[in-house]
Amino acid sequence: MKRFFIRIGNWFKARAKSITPGKNAEKGASTVLLCITALLFLAYGFLTSYNMKDPWIFLFTIVIAALIVLATLLANWLLKLIFKIPKFFRLLIIVSYPLLLMVLLDTTLTLVVIVLCTLFGASIYALFKTKFKNLTLPKKIVSLIGFTGGLSGIIALIVFLNATGIEVDPIVNAAYTSETSITHITEASPAKKGTYTVKSLTYGSGKDKHQKHFGKDVDIKTDSVNGVAFLDNWEGISGWWRTKYWGFDSKALPLNAQVWYPEGEGPFPLVLMVHGNHSMQDFSDPGYAYLGELFASRGIIAASVDENFINLSWTDMFSDGLTKENDARGWILLEHLKLWHQWNEDSNHPFFNKIDTENLALIGHSRGGEAIAHAALLNTLPYYSDDATIPLDYNYNIKSIVAIAPVDGQYAPGNTRTKLKNVDYFTIHGAQDGDVSSFAGSRQYDRITYTDSTYHFKSGLYVYGANHGQFNTSWGNNDVGTPFTKLLNLEQLISAEDQQKIAKVYISAFLETTLKNNKSYLPLFTDVRTGKDWLPETIYLNQFEDSNTVFTNTFDEDFDVTTTTVKDSSSITSTNLTVWSEKQIPLKRGSKPNRGVFLGWHYKKEDIKTWKALDSTVTTPVNDTLIASYSIKFPKTITSVDSSSVFVFSMSESKGSTNPKASGKWVDDKNENEENNKSEDANKNDKNVENKASNENNANEKEAEESDGKKDDKTKKGKDPIDFSIALKDASGEIVYFPLSNFSALQRRLAVKVWKSDYNDSAKSENVMQLFSFPIEDMLKLNSNFNPQQITEIQFIFDRTDKGLVVIDNIGFMEQLN
Repeated sequence: MKRFFIRIGNWFKARAKSITPGKNAEKGASTVLLCITALLFLAYGFLTSYNMKDPWIFLFTIVIAALIVLATLLANWLLKLIFKIPKFFRLLIIVSYPLLLMVLLDTTLTLVVIVLCTLFGASIYALFKTKFKNLTLPKKIVSLIGFTGGLSGIIALIVFLNATGIEVDPIVNAAYTSETSITHITEASPAKKGTYTVKSLTYGSGKDKHQKHFGKDVDIKTDSVNGVAFLDNWEGISGWWRTKYWGFDSKALPLNAQVWYPEGEGPFPLVLMVHGNHSMQDFSDPGYAYLGELFASRGIIAASVDENFINLSWTDMFSDGLTKENDARGWILLEHLKLWHQWNEDSNHPFFNKIDTENLALIGHSRGGEAIAHAALLNTLPYYSDDATIPLDYNYNIKSIVAIAPVDGQYAPGNTRTKLKNVDYFTIHGAQDGDVSSFAGSRQYDRITYTDSTYHFKSGLYVYGANHGQFNTSWGNNDVGTPFTKLLNLEQLISAEDQQKIAKVYISAFLETTLKNNKSYLPLFTDVRTGKDWLPETIYLNQFEDSNTVFTNTFDEDFDVTTTTVKDSSSITSTNLTVWSEKQIPLKRGSKPNRGVFLGWHYKKEDIKTWKALDSTVTTPVNDTLIASYSIKFPKTITSVDSSSVFVFSMSESKGSTNPKASGKWVDDKNENEENNKSEDANKNDKNVENKASNENNANEKEAEESDGKKDDKTKKGKDPIDFSIALKDASGEIVYFPLSNFSALQRRLAVKVWKSDYNDSAKSENVMQLFSFPIEDMLKLNSNFNPQQITEIQFIFDRTDKGLVVIDNIGFMEQLN
């Protein structure tokens, strides 16, 4: 039989050889292909040059052809070198690269490991198997160098990976550079355990195969729900494995939850909490017990909902998995609320009349953070917008929602993004988030509007040093799913205890405010310093807007940079700005849905009159005629403002050139060389000015430390925050003039490096808007003749920092929070 197959093989080889072209055919094919290619390419270059009347184009095509030929010869030479590598080793490299890349998640690191292993392995075998004495002198030298280099590299790599992480450039905490005295909230910390005795139970299907507390040990049994209309792709290998693992399919989804509740008569507000996407076999819902126990102790029923059965599975690699399932996550929450409403009306149920159905809240983390917004939207709809044959009609009184490091747009109802009305919203995000790298919650924040007469507010908090997973005690510091957490840069992380403390303070304060009408915690959402004694030390950025805020400028009304949101012929002018534009505000991933105004200024060294530290009484770094400013003028006075109002706007430092007109099309050709030299000098001078300012600041800080006898631990060495002046003018010409730092100087962008492999990359940051607020009553202390009811002009005067680029949004007035 073997000979038979050999004969067949030889027959096919002979037939193939009989029709294989000979050398003459090969030469003919090569000659014709070369001639036609050269002829067509030269004709293309000549005709293009002739049509555009530019002979340089023809020369350019010749150069391109030469470069392509050289690149081809180089590639051919490299291929020959590669094929000179022994076959087994060559195959091993090809196999090792993708495998190591899956483990190490970085191309450079993967190549480094391959090179180091190659050097070390080759030298070890040469020195000890071939034996050192048998090697020629050149091979002895090469082997010793390979051994030393490989071993040193491996040791260095182990040390590098074993380290906690890498530092980034130090960042000054701008909130503590100001001498502003912030009144601390007098209430006890919202993270303090309350007076209620906490009890707990579970409810669920009673059939759970893996979680006894939802299976045979469940306290309250519940019916399943049919989720087919909301879930795609529960099919194929992935669907088969889900059904086999859980014991049910999408037609019989369980309603499972762990509950913490206060002992007492009630009724109590109800909060449902839901996790995000994680391995479905690594159960996520227990990770919020720290919140549930706190809320229950303070008189709120809290339930952590189990949705692990629609989470990530390893079998998803064979199919699309349950993609875009966040509507299902939200819908399941509404089914849980339906259950609670039924229990509240059932006289035989333990929760009969225990739930205050007028005060409901949802909390979601990651995908759950997006799902709660979908739940709030679906709650208001009579039918499912993607399939109107599916009735909804829930209409529960969901008063507030909390999004912890949410995603945004994983599911898009009607192919758009979820917009909400008249619901209180709080979102929190960590700058060191390695999963949801961008502040996606700020996008949902911008898509919430208020139209009714009830008081509402929305707020955001961005926390330097917080990551994604530490908001859930089960997830921890591993944001990316890889078991090799040593690949992550953990140096910038705050501790899990501190991160959860921040969550407890802010989320508890939010629920106290929105569900229990305790307005004493409201100032915490506008300025973290009002609760600084409750919180770990790091950098926080607050966003805030309430239903009483009236905006003069949102920058979304049109594309004319000289108009305002107020439709009364108001106008905007500027002087000496190097950047002035209105556009969408970019994030690390995508953009915010709204627009802002980008303002830049840049003073040259020769124009700088004086420059000192931010706490200096000197306020003008340049000659008065060169100061950049941005002015908003109102022909009609803003009568809605009075002494109880607060002037507000949101702002962030933006990336980009502060002096884009120093080169390119803006340079006069006649003085091109001169201007280029000036530009180069200016860049050097800018650096010198920064260094000078930094040195003077350091000197001032050192002097202050010596005089105080101690160092202020709340600041770090780093680039000074941005400061400038603000002026408001009334109809009679009275002006109030004050620095931005009366509230706080502008925080520099919070740069992070999530991976250790980012050591050779610039740190990542994004535009995170921060609320700035200035009470009118403080302005009246500066000028008692100023009439806030007749404001005719608002002016931003960039006179305290030598250069900068900022984005400003939502300029207006709100009522003072009591």
